[in-house]
Amino acid sequence: MADALGEAKAALRARVLARRRGLPGDQRAAAGRQLRDTVLELPELQMAGTVAAYVAVGTEPATQGLIFALWKRGTYVLLPDSDLDWATYEGPDSLVPGPRGLLEPAGERRGVAAICSADLVVVPALAIDGAGRRLGRGGGSYDRALSRVGPAILSVALLYDGELVDEVPAGEHDQPVRAAAMPGQGISRLR
Repeated sequence: MADALGEAKAALRARVLARRRGLPGDQRAAAGRQLRDTVLELPELQMAGTVAAYVAVGTEPATQGLIFALWKRGTYVLLPDSDLDWATYEGPDSLVPGPRGLLEPAGERRGVAAICSADLVVVPALAIDGAGRRLGRGGGSYDRALSRVGPAILSVALLYDGELVDEVPAGEHDQPVRAAAMPGQGISRLR
């Protein structure tokens, strides 16, 4: 059973990653700007004092504009390092190179439980289904992080259009998200 689940996840992951690699850079940049504007309009974000987010890497939808806009608004922004230990974003100069091409905050680490203080959580995903099941990169880090987030806190996955799919293979440890943001489709609230 576990092998079949892993194979199904790997197949979907490979399809999405191949599609993302085929997106032109200008299209990815435009999607990042649209996602920034869409997320900034969320009512939950208007009232959020603390937002946990992430710095996009590779072909992920860009998040740097969103993170900067939140910071300029006076929102307390938490960003993870490669182990999902959270630190405060203090502006663009506060990011330093980390492992595997990641940018991470240079400041003092607040611990893996710091995500519990967030009023809204923005997470990466390769695909989401209508039940909120999320396909990530396969390490389980964000599933562990999301397990710490209370049920009343909005968790939003950033996707490209077409990545809200009929079904994402999921196991017991997989944590759902409550919404998906897509550049052309806006916000989709999930079951």
